[in-house]
Amino acid sequence: MLYIVLLHFPVYNKEKKVVTTAIANMDLHDIARIAKTYDVDGFYVVNPIEEQRRLAHEIVSHWITGVGAHYNKFRKDAFALVRIRNTLPEVFAEIERETGQKPKTVVTGAGLAGNVLKISQFKEMIMDGGSPFVILFGSGFGIAREVIDASDFKLEPITGKGRYNHLSVRSAAAIILDRISH
Repeated sequence: MLYIVLLHFPVYNKEKKVVTTAIANMDLHDIARIAKTYDVDGFYVVNPIEEQRRLAHEIVSHWITGVGAHYNKFRKDAFALVRIRNTLPEVFAEIERETGQKPKTVVTGAGLAGNVLKISQFKEMIMDGGSPFVILFGSGFGIAREVIDASDFKLEPITGKGRYNHLSVRSAAAIILDRISH
């Protein structure tokens, strides 16, 4: 089983301060569609600010039960995967209740180095079955060190041809899910 998380806290801002970032409508739309395309078991959005979660629930509801549900069935199917939660431990507990197993966490980030898991290794681990996996994607300027250090694995960063390495979280999610699926 494979789950993905879009983490809005704790993440860094450009000054490397731990902050909570705002939920972006386009992240919900695009990552939900990516998750559905790659048959992910659930897409969690984590934000501790009640007003932000309320906004996300309104967006999701529009596509699940509102006007959007009749307008675009494909979007409705994708948004059915979205789960809005307050904290990361809440996500892990829910997945453990759902699967009967503690999930293994795989953190992503452009600046990860050292003992990193290669995409090919991660792909093999997923194919072997067993524990559910949760891929953590960060918003802002990356996931806070405390989450990285607590994760089971660090996934190798996405690299392109040039030196520039600051993808949108939507692009990173698409690339990683595509690479582990092929």
